[in-house]
Amino acid sequence: MSKTKRVAIFISGRGSNMQKLIEAASNPDYPALIVGVIANKSDAKGLEFAKAHGIKTAVILPSDYSSKAKTDAAINKQLAEWQTDMIALAGYMRLLGADFCQKWQGKIINIHPSLLPAFKGLNTHARALENHASEHGCTVHFVTAEMDDGPIIGQILVPIQNADTAEILEKRILIAEHNLYPWALAQVASGEIVFEK
Repeated sequence: MSKTKRVAIFISGRGSNMQKLIEAASNPDYPALIVGVIANKSDAKGLEFAKAHGIKTAVILPSDYSSKAKTDAAINKQLAEWQTDMIALAGYMRLLGADFCQKWQGKIINIHPSLLPAFKGLNTHARALENHASEHGCTVHFVTAEMDDGPIIGQILVPIQNADTAEILEKRILIAEHNLYPWALAQVASGEIVFEK
């Protein structure tokens, strides 16, 4: 029986981190197989990339459901159809419910553009500059019910330079994200790193 973990990726936009995970998983020695991509926006650009690579996609719009719980139930139904073992959030701009996070505890990871626990939430690059931080970076962590919380899997530190703007910093951080996320997913999928409270 294969030890490869079946992974679904959640996106809201272009999915550049999703693309890097799909590319990494194309290697037969990689411990994860991308079985599907779920978006919460019908115009998410990343859906086109996934389809072009033969990966199943689904759009699950929160506006189609009367509650967060019902939206999460629809997501769980889709994940069950794909026989999903793990979830990788890649720019998924929607908070998942506490019950959903509990169900997938230790099996759902996220990438965030800061050195958590610093700068949770949005606009991390501008906030880092406003706070005169000397360093910034990105983090992959296990997802819990609290936003941008949960045990850290890995981080890459990126020094802040005098000429940095939020846009310049974002580009440098994105390069770091693209290196970190495939490594982090492999660590969790292979069992090298496991969830610990």
